[in-house]
Amino acid sequence: MRLKDKVAFITGGARGIGLGFAEAFVHEGARVVIADIDIDRATKAASGIGPEASAVHLDVTDLAAIERVVGETDKRLGGIDILVNNAAVFDMAPITDITEASYEKVFDINLKGPLFVMKAVANAMIARGKGGKIINMASQAGRRGEALVLLYCASKAAMISATQSAALGLVKHGINVNAIAPGVVDGEHWDIVDAHFAKWEGLAPGEKKAAVAKSVPIGRFATPDDIKGLAVFLASSDSDYILAQTYNVDGGNWMS
Repeated sequence: MRLKDKVAFITGGARGIGLGFAEAFVHEGARVVIADIDIDRATKAASGIGPEASAVHLDVTDLAAIERVVGETDKRLGGIDILVNNAAVFDMAPITDITEASYEKVFDINLKGPLFVMKAVANAMIARGKGGKIINMASQAGRRGEALVLLYCASKAAMISATQSAALGLVKHGINVNAIAPGVVDGEHWDIVDAHFAKWEGLAPGEKKAAVAKSVPIGRFATPDDIKGLAVFLASSDSDYILAQTYNVDGGNWMS
């Protein structure tokens, strides 16, 4: 019960990694708010977890909605102790084929949205005066360039940098900001990634996914269960002396 009586706000929590975190946080004693653009799926996810979980609709590209939803959540639950910035989108194309529309979508959801969610939650935490924990979801893609994944890689590299700056700015308020950089995680997300690689590399469906799984030193894709322990640690008092760090959870793909 390392998160007993804490309130966690998780964007993009209706599926995948975010849902795994929501389940783990509740198991550790927290109340969880799943904030997702897919409110039907978020509501179903919260219902499956139990009474300590609730769902709210949130489009992280809508800055007014961010302020409203965070404010309402803060008031309804008596404060937000933990933020997980998990909402994200993937797209890919070689530099010769990227589009302005793709750029705007990837950066609006993967960087701009998380920045303004951080702003809203940090301001609520500061006003409350009890500190808090912010966990940003980066990626191994933010650690290196990938020929077909320029926009996504750049957005996640920017999130690593933003985590460092936000951590230095918020530590005086008792707020710890850190990030997690997963590697390849199985699930719906990677089915989309595989389809993109099939398009750009002329591969059969599933071929890229199988090859990537074999290339991971640990020998397999991750699951949300492989990542949730670190999230609980970063959300708990065990990490009180840690800030501005991005932790790799990638089966050995990147060493830093």
